Amino acid sequence: MARDLETALLRSFVTVVQAGSISRAATTLGQSQPALSQQVRKLERAVGRPLLHRSPSGVSLTRAGEELLPYAERILALCAQALTETGRTLTGRCGVGLLEDLAASQLPQALADLARLHPGATLEVLSTSNAAMREAYDAGRVQLVLNEVQAVPGPPRWTVRRPLVWAIGHGVDVAADPLPVVLFSNTCSWRTSVMETLERAGRPWRVAFESNSLAGVLAAVRAGLGVAALMPTNLEPAMAGHDVDALPPLPDVELGLARHPRSEGDPLIDAVETALRRTI
Repeated sequence: MARDLETALLRSFVTVVQAGSISRAATTLGQSQPALSQQVRKLERAVGRPLLHRSPSGVSLTRAGEELLPYAERILALCAQALTETGRTLTGRCGVGLLEDLAASQLPQALADLARLHPGATLEVLSTSNAAMREAYDAGRVQLVLNEVQAVPGPPRWTVRRPLVWAIGHGVDVAADPLPVVLFSNTCSWRTSVMETLERAGRPWRVAFESNSLAGVLAAVRAGLGVAALMPTNLEPAMAGHDVDALPPLPDVELGLARHPRSEGDPLIDAVETALRRTI
């Protein structure tokens, strides 16, 4: 008998990954923690492999979970778009500015799926520095910007909080004194949160590596240079050490979406904003 993946189970799995813990995801979905845990385990039985590493501090993806996640996100995005976009034909152009950590996640695929539903529409995704993003927004090249709240180029239409988790490089001793830390070199709330979290916890630390890109930070962690703070969807299984509980919990990051005032009432940009909000 053919096996099916229920969209409700996929939604539970994706929400747990995005929230970083089953308890936070249960609050988001309005469910009890035991009921949500049961749904995730039902999906694991359907797939035939564990999808999550569970610990008191939260969850991280197994190799199977990492493989399933983009499919689950795409299935959910397609279901949502099919319900709202069927029968409509959208044309025009929409530029979207994304925080690099989001551009490396499921959002570009959701936008690509929307573009396939509407071949007469042109979508452009831009991931660059905050200053360049602001310039593109002011010039009308991008109509939507999804970034840290402090960096969006206008008043956010809506905001959402997402967790940060520790990524641990291979062979890194989390009890080291000082703790080697991999940081984003650009000044941002992300970098500040990591430093303040360690200082509040009384953990001596040192900068082991700095990069202005997600790719550079990931490469440094893979090389075993230190620990770093990432979004759960960018955490690779090998970086989810069981000794993560020895590190202080990280605060959430607040994201916001700004929309250019001249784009109000544009059906294509309305659809893109809806897709972003559903996916994030």
